[in-house]
Amino acid sequence: MKKLAVLILLVSTILSCDEGSKSNKRIVPQSSGNLYNISVVVDNQLWKGKVGDVVRNILTTKVIGLPQDEPMFDINQMPPQVFSGFATKNRTILKIETGDKTGFKTATDAFARPQKVIVVRGKDNQQIIEILKANKDKILDTFKNQEIAARQALTNKSLHTNNNIEKVLGITIKFPSVYRIAQEEENFFWVRKDLTTGSNNFMIYQIPFDAINKEGDIIQQVIKIRDSIGKKYIPGPVDGSYMKTEAAYTPFLLKTSIDNKPTYEVRSTWEIEGSYNAGPFLNYMVEDKINNRYLVLEGFTFAPSVSKRDYVLELESIIKSLKVN
Repeated sequence: MKKLAVLILLVSTILSCDEGSKSNKRIVPQSSGNLYNISVVVDNQLWKGKVGDVVRNILTTKVIGLPQDEPMFDINQMPPQVFSGFATKNRTILKIETGDKTGFKTATDAFARPQKVIVVRGKDNQQIIEILKANKDKILDTFKNQEIAARQALTNKSLHTNNNIEKVLGITIKFPSVYRIAQEEENFFWVRKDLTTGSNNFMIYQIPFDAINKEGDIIQQVIKIRDSIGKKYIPGPVDGSYMKTEAAYTPFLLKTSIDNKPTYEVRSTWEIEGSYNAGPFLNYMVEDKINNRYLVLEGFTFAPSVSKRDYVLELESIIKSLKVN
């Protein structure tokens, strides 16, 4: 009888501990919201004043390399009083607060999952403005990375299953099934998606590691290579025409990293001589030193008369899914 009592006590203890662990688990709802849309939680008076001006200037920073000015993010402002319930589930939130505790804080999955919440606190308007300006790049990078991840999550729901790219180039890259292989030749792949107003495209190929002189003009080297590829593989509507870099726009050069590999990123616009076809491109040269090569991934959009931000960011999300096997 004594042994039975001990056994019952032991089982009860295990069950109570198990129930306690379950009750302590935090249940977080699924996040929501349109891509590239930031919820800004700030008092209406601050929003109408200089604080609001600074927030708008940061979040509507122009996407570089587009033929027309387009903001990086759309904005949905709300006062703190209505920030509850469904309003807290947006994927990206910027909260502005006034109080004794000051600083800049980033929270992950605070109200929903996946989610990034940035909180900026200051004692007065001037301090809030200073904190916002000092952390501009961090704000933009945090929200952009969150939206690229969200775009990649959508892609994962309907992946293209063509494996030739992986077999030929020894890489993994994830893109939606709605894209199709437009051209495949040796180590070159052109992949495209038809749009109502044009097409969204990306190319993948490789060049020898010594094709890029790091001490030279990187932009000019990238343009020379991409123009030669355009001449060989991307013809225009007129005989002898092809896609080339548009000379009227100054290209932007950035240094970044893809798959933990040093990468040159060049953004500008392309054109086809003798036609009105033109649009933005983003070119990434990924240093694959182990395989003695650069992997070149370029996205370009042809979408006349409509905004191009979302198309370009979709291409960026595809390219940044690259993994070298």
